[in-house]
Amino acid sequence: MALYPDIEPYDHGMLDVGDGNRVYWETCGNPHGKPAVVLHGGPGSGCTPFFRRYFDPDAYRIVLLDQRGAGRSTPHASDPATDMSVNTIKHLTADLELLRRHLGIGRWLVWGVSFGSVLGLRYAQTYPDRVSELVLTGIATGSRAEVDLLTRGLGRIFPEAWEAFRDGVPEAERDGDLAAAYNRLLESPDPDVRATAARAWTDWETACVPAPPRSVPRYEDEAFRAGFARTVTHYFAHDHWLGGDEVVLRDADSLRGIPGVMVQGTLDFGNLLGIPWRLREAWPDSELVLVDLAGHNAGASGIAEQLTAATDRFRRS
Repeated sequence: MALYPDIEPYDHGMLDVGDGNRVYWETCGNPHGKPAVVLHGGPGSGCTPFFRRYFDPDAYRIVLLDQRGAGRSTPHASDPATDMSVNTIKHLTADLELLRRHLGIGRWLVWGVSFGSVLGLRYAQTYPDRVSELVLTGIATGSRAEVDLLTRGLGRIFPEAWEAFRDGVPEAERDGDLAAAYNRLLESPDPDVRATAARAWTDWETACVPAPPRSVPRYEDEAFRAGFARTVTHYFAHDHWLGGDEVVLRDADSLRGIPGVMVQGTLDFGNLLGIPWRLREAWPDSELVLVDLAGHNAGASGIAEQLTAATDRFRRS
């Protein structure tokens, strides 16, 4: 796999972004290099050291952060007292701007995976003069059709796992919005209700990838599981807090002039809706690179190489 060697941060901190939230950030690579910011998925997954390896450390000043409520940022979404009303796409884009100014960066390359592609696209649409390039994978735009596919449509492919997932909510809610139903359970004052719902949600998440249920180590961490499920359903149940449906696709023309590379596995289930192709058509400065027999995992063979090739291409631009 063509990734750069492991590196450690040369600086890190906690940025006060308001609303009682402090966002963890770190910088790696060359302090005088081309700035790039990494946006993790989920929402609520948090960043990992692996993401540092997609960039040439001699050429890039690599910025990683844990979005509100995730990873090392505080307060964590697993704490039922954490106010999720101040965790929306507008809050996250504003946090990125605050961090950019805090670090003294003029423009930066934005790298995003899965939900990080939603956030990266919306950030670039909101602050196009602050984005030099976009490198995205596991493409998502936060539309209702994408949420419906992930919570209901894939039940045709994984019927047994989906029935267990559906039956995790009260019978009266099983024909409705499953993300909203799970979000209500995850906001319950009863810790047992929250724990059961979080487990059911992550069991469904892992049933949709090439791995047996519960095989993803991060889902065995109770705090991670609780915070992740709560954050995902908080976004899924509210149109990703974008203010309507297909907003990112509707506003894609505002990306004009920003070069971008989208690396997508041919077996990524998001492809069933044609989202990467629709985005490529609406964003004239983008390139779509397809990787055969790869899914949604940014670390998969083929995808990792293409992501690194994209950052290598942009490192001196």
